[in-house]
Amino acid sequence: MNNISKKKIGITGQAGFVGNHLYTTLSLDESIQLIEFKRHFFDNEKLLQDFVSQCDTIVHLAAMNRHKDPSVIYDTNLSLVSKLIQACLTKKVTPHIIFSSSSQETKDNLYGQSKKEGKAKFKEWSTSSGATFTSLTIPNVFGPFGKPNYNSVVATFCHKVANDEECTVINDSDIGLIYINELVEHIIKVITGKTKGKKIGKDSYELNISPNHSVTVSKLLQLLKKYRQDYMNAGIFPNLENPFERALFNTFRCYVPTSHYPVKYTKHTDPRGAFVEIARTQTSGQFSFSTTVPGITRGNHFHTRKAERFAVIKGKALIQLRRIGSDDVIDYYLDGEEPAYVDMPIWYTHNIKNIGDEELITLFWINEPYNQDDPDTYFVNV
Repeated sequence: MNNISKKKIGITGQAGFVGNHLYTTLSLDESIQLIEFKRHFFDNEKLLQDFVSQCDTIVHLAAMNRHKDPSVIYDTNLSLVSKLIQACLTKKVTPHIIFSSSSQETKDNLYGQSKKEGKAKFKEWSTSSGATFTSLTIPNVFGPFGKPNYNSVVATFCHKVANDEECTVINDSDIGLIYINELVEHIIKVITGKTKGKKIGKDSYELNISPNHSVTVSKLLQLLKKYRQDYMNAGIFPNLENPFERALFNTFRCYVPTSHYPVKYTKHTDPRGAFVEIARTQTSGQFSFSTTVPGITRGNHFHTRKAERFAVIKGKALIQLRRIGSDDVIDYYLDGEEPAYVDMPIWYTHNIKNIGDEELITLFWINEPYNQDDPDTYFVNV
């Protein structure tokens, strides 16, 4: 498909938590051309004007959430809105702007006020210019790669539990949450016109996104501690049938220190030979094995929801992982003389190469059988 027929999308704040997930998900759609955005564009009128002039749709996620002086948050967020509108006016362009607002709009704080007034500015611009504007009210979001002590209590607890640090529950209340994949799905439906929301002006709409999950802080911590005990300490995969617990587990796995792998198996030997237990699970899945001749590499793909284990039982292997959007490659060397495994986090492309002189035998476990109609397998070289 050539670029002329592709929908051109730009994301301010594309390096942030939500922006990164939205960007990487949209990059899998061949009908979309992503217009690169960098944070310094807001400090350079020409670069910002060039950016807005290329976009059919702009998802405005860039914002300041925390600062010791709340007035800085207020001024910064309104400034970003004003600069974006001015760039559109200067270039006489009318992209569909999708604005990330917050439930804080209704509360008496300067962050919420900046969101409320920013929405009003975009709505006014939409009315005068004829452009489409959509405001999204977003609940608490969790998922892989969230910043501890910044994005959410889930990110903070995942990081602390995975690194065996103490967690404290200050207020054991219910928290409403949405998983990042679910939020991205909502945003993509707005981008593609499948969802519009409630009309609040001539060409302005508002979509209130409700949390999909509710959990107490203590229950959240209890689940994460169980993942550490069962998964990190004993190698056991939990039951992954419940959508929230599957999402939480996949989030937790992305905070497991890279030094945790490879995990060596317990090898039981007697005069008959050896026995090694490969995986113990509380969930369903698919077991398989492969043989690989020397010098050959398998894999070079990633998953967005699947949990997967590579276990080397014979030969020498190099397992490599790279998070999508990053250039940092993680190398793990395994030897069947001391059988070991490495688990694949979601959004990490991975491969396995036979670096020895003999046949490599690898056992694989994945939590859902392969479905050619919904494979959740995307090929990208490590």
